Amino acid sequence: MFPLSHMMKSFIHKGRLDVIDAGGKRHTFEGDLGSAEDPYPHVTMRLTDKKLYRDLVFKSEIAAAEGYMNGTMTFEDGATLRDFLKLFSINRLNLAAYPLQKAIRNVTMLTRKAQQSNKRGQAQQNVSHHYDLGNEFYKLFLDDNMLYSCAYFHNDNESLEQAQRNKLRLIAAKLNLKPGMKVLDIGCGWGDMALYLASMEDVHVTGVTLSTEQQKLATERAEKMGLADRVEFRLQDYREVEDQFDRIVSVGMFEHVGAAHYDEFFAKLNDLMPDDGLALIHSIGHMSPPGMASKFMRKYIFPGAYSPALSEVFESVEKNSLWCLDLEFLRVHYAETLKHWEARFQANRDKVEEMYDERFARMWEFYLISAEAMFRTGSQLVFHMQLSRSRNAAPLQRDYTVDVQRDYEKREAERSLTL
Repeated sequence: MFPLSHMMKSFIHKGRLDVIDAGGKRHTFEGDLGSAEDPYPHVTMRLTDKKLYRDLVFKSEIAAAEGYMNGTMTFEDGATLRDFLKLFSINRLNLAAYPLQKAIRNVTMLTRKAQQSNKRGQAQQNVSHHYDLGNEFYKLFLDDNMLYSCAYFHNDNESLEQAQRNKLRLIAAKLNLKPGMKVLDIGCGWGDMALYLASMEDVHVTGVTLSTEQQKLATERAEKMGLADRVEFRLQDYREVEDQFDRIVSVGMFEHVGAAHYDEFFAKLNDLMPDDGLALIHSIGHMSPPGMASKFMRKYIFPGAYSPALSEVFESVEKNSLWCLDLEFLRVHYAETLKHWEARFQANRDKVEEMYDERFARMWEFYLISAEAMFRTGSQLVFHMQLSRSRNAAPLQRDYTVDVQRDYEKREAERSLTL
């Protein structure tokens, strides 16, 4: 099973991995097993394709994903994909330190900018690949309002719907809205953020998206709620927007900008706001140095996407003379969100297979569970960055957001707000 067996000896420092090769022989790789109260995973994996011996070394993540998607990598003795991905996540730094993996990474980093290309036109193709799978598909695992970004949990007992409403309320509070303001929602999704803002305050909101499916449903929802006069959704690249806005919000879109376009993104924010304007960016990032998205994610899930290191973001913020008025990190909130999504996905797995096929269902299973692992034990996080050209554009004491959230929660109850 060489060269895979050689790499596995360096890889597994915590837990145990038993690999049953294509000939039926068992190979055991064992490290620290943990304690009886908190054991590390013990995973039994079967490989039925000898090609995986090499592919798992030279293109580890995508080979594992495709092996699972194709059914040539399976799990036995009670182990699951979730167990395997947890084992991978807690040992990932050992894999990164393996000399051959380091060499491969150094080479692929040379093509980093091309991997993250989101030029006009290409950006729409990238978005369509993921978001135009069909609204009915996303309804199978998202919350009732189809919010497709990190929720905000006040406690472990909250439903996904409650946690997503918490997120909307938190972001709305940070925008410090005033009557008559114009708000731009970049990457508006199915419209929840824009509709929430217009429901809470006397403001006009423009949402822009590159997904035809999202723009259509968002527009229908605005009409149904009687907000079509104050909320509009455009099928438009944010770079083509020319209006001026008092507030700009972007939830889960910055991950699709690409590091090569950060200067362009923040320059555009600067152009669209007055001196006392505010922008709030909700984005995935990571606490490690600049890198690149996995090949699996780029090929199958989010072409052109990349979750940045904060050092990359701040470099462009500084170039564009923007003040970072507030920075907050949501650490394991996305892990909990993904756990909810994956549970709902599994409950509707038969419907996913009917819409697509078994391989597609396995692909999304791999995506949802691996993403949860990276937010729970890996380097991924979510950040809120509040930006302005003026240092005084928001109140100087952060606790103003607490008062606003309480007020909004009271209004929601009084109005029985349903998005």
